[in-house]
Amino acid sequence: MVKIYLSLLLIFVVEGLSGQNRAIPQKDTAKQLKPVTIKAYLSEQPVLNVPASVSVISQQQLNVQPENSFISVLNSEPGVRAEERSPGSYRLSIRGSLLRSPFGIRDVKVYYDEIPLTDAGGNTYLNAIDFNSIHNMEVLKGPDGSLFGANSGGVVLLSPVNRHADSSYLSAGLNGGSYGLIHENTALQNRNGNYQLNLNQAYESYGGYRQNSYMQRHYIQMVNNWTYNKRDDFRVLGFYSDLSYETPGGLTLAQYEAAPQDARLSTKTIPGSIQQKAGIYQKMLFGGAVNEYHFSDHFRNVLSVFGTYVNFANPFITDYEQRYEGTYGFRTYFEYTGNDRKNYKWKTNFGVEWQQTNADINNYGNRSGVRDTAQTLDKINTNQHFFFGRYVADIFKNLHVEAALSLNFYDYKFLNVYPNDESAYTDRNFTPQLMPRIALAYQLTNDFVWRASVSRGYSTPTTAEIRPTDHTINPSLEAEYGWNYETGFRLRNKDESMFLDASVFYYHLQNAIVPRFNTDETEYYINAGGTNQPGLEIYFTDWIIRQNNSGFIRGLQFNESLTFDRFTFSSDYHDATTNYAGNQLTGVPEQVIVTSFQVKFPKNLYLFVEHNYTARIPLNDGNTAYAPHYNLLQSKAGWQHKITAKSHFDIYAGVDNLLNEKYSLGDDLNAVGNRYYNAAAPRNYYLGFNVVF
Repeated sequence: MVKIYLSLLLIFVVEGLSGQNRAIPQKDTAKQLKPVTIKAYLSEQPVLNVPASVSVISQQQLNVQPENSFISVLNSEPGVRAEERSPGSYRLSIRGSLLRSPFGIRDVKVYYDEIPLTDAGGNTYLNAIDFNSIHNMEVLKGPDGSLFGANSGGVVLLSPVNRHADSSYLSAGLNGGSYGLIHENTALQNRNGNYQLNLNQAYESYGGYRQNSYMQRHYIQMVNNWTYNKRDDFRVLGFYSDLSYETPGGLTLAQYEAAPQDARLSTKTIPGSIQQKAGIYQKMLFGGAVNEYHFSDHFRNVLSVFGTYVNFANPFITDYEQRYEGTYGFRTYFEYTGNDRKNYKWKTNFGVEWQQTNADINNYGNRSGVRDTAQTLDKINTNQHFFFGRYVADIFKNLHVEAALSLNFYDYKFLNVYPNDESAYTDRNFTPQLMPRIALAYQLTNDFVWRASVSRGYSTPTTAEIRPTDHTINPSLEAEYGWNYETGFRLRNKDESMFLDASVFYYHLQNAIVPRFNTDETEYYINAGGTNQPGLEIYFTDWIIRQNNSGFIRGLQFNESLTFDRFTFSSDYHDATTNYAGNQLTGVPEQVIVTSFQVKFPKNLYLFVEHNYTARIPLNDGNTAYAPHYNLLQSKAGWQHKITAKSHFDIYAGVDNLLNEKYSLGDDLNAVGNRYYNAAAPRNYYLGFNVVF
């Protein structure tokens, strides 16, 4: 299988290279391709010259994917693994393992515009956001704490506004499908002089394939932008999300093979998911303001202030957890650009990010989904802030050099309200940490750039790890850290219809934070040792047939995403009784190969087909159980009808898991009782439309 895909990749690379000098008649070009740029590194720049591994997910890529979840589009990027154990239950890792995340998103820093979506306690509610409200995503792979603070996995930046759509419009969409899927959304962009208002509204409900897996989300989002000078703007933005989803729980292999749609069953001592009405009820209010001001042609500042409130309830098998979380903070940075010289250009940034999260975490008995008597009531206040600086230079127009450094501070304090009735907080302070990054890129030709970088990763324990489901606060848990080394290159042709990005890396993580489970299935966390994480990632895209206005095929784009890794436990990785040195890192497939085609036909008909091969996945540290490899095939076909110059209608239909594979998209790792499996839906269908006025 791997040899076949590599052969295909080689063929298309050769085809792309041979086509670099082909002239493109302008009269046959239906659409000129825009250069790919990123904003992640504090200012917009072409992705070709960025000395880091970064994936850009554009509006066009989002449009061809299923609209009910971010999972499929994220998994199309090399080095990224997103999981959804049941509808709405997201997990995400970048060049790492989900071993640290039995649920939720940890060890990845996520930003919404210029505002951190990840709170000071390290938790990220990505599942709060509706798919259609995001118009661009940038994924920075590998630790990047020099500008974004503590993380050892990577950074994701979400853009709630399509910066290429600068006119007023009104849009509406509706789609539905198998297992009771209903998803509607409306959007308004009103541009009036120097003001631009964006409003998004969405509702989604999904019955789910398994028992006890119903999901529902109400969502509203607003961005109001005022350009008060030619280059200066002030914007207010935020969203409100009301999400609820049921959690069916993991199955043993025998249960998974016999009845994969079942929820977790009751035992003699522990009730099942249906009996306990296990689920998540999550209300989130998120908002802030961002101001960009240019003092001169050389000096500018970006300032954001923000706040978040989360009301979270989780009736679970063993208890009922209620959390109230409030976060507030600010982020600001200055940029000074030096005078241009013939062979030397430079700029520098310096800034600070600070945020505080105050959490009331309370556990009660769960009486069939009803909150019962109090078990443990705690308060945890977390403070995280860092100072950062960066220097960038372009020398002789070919050599791009970056040096960045952050100084990170982290502390929390906790107090038990019940049963101990403590009167004073206990403080836990971490030693301030430096997180450097040094990177360079050398432009060998106008279309070929080599890059290399060294960076340090550092990730503090999250609130959910400090105070896990065993209700015991663990102040002895230390941060994990490591060094990442990588090199790679990017290659494009002259019209940017072909693009190749390849990188190799080695990340040695130490002091890894991992969960361990008690016999009653409550969890606690330890620092278990280190991991060795070498890998190879390749992304390739080419318009084999350029977009045109004649012929039966009006455009054919080929995309290939390859992830090869050999992640293993270091010699010191252990639990209380066993050393796992040399074993494959739990939860990480050694190969993921994603291939897709997008075909454009006359009359604005289109077809998108994507195949995902994921190798087998170890389910426990001992490597005694594996989830088998799987092949996912999905397709989406549609028709776009242009009504006027600014309005159009799009109707589409799609099928997911076309091969009807039996697989688990999100395993419970090291699960008690070997309940590893969360069955994903078999072959399923959807149909929908979008209209823009």
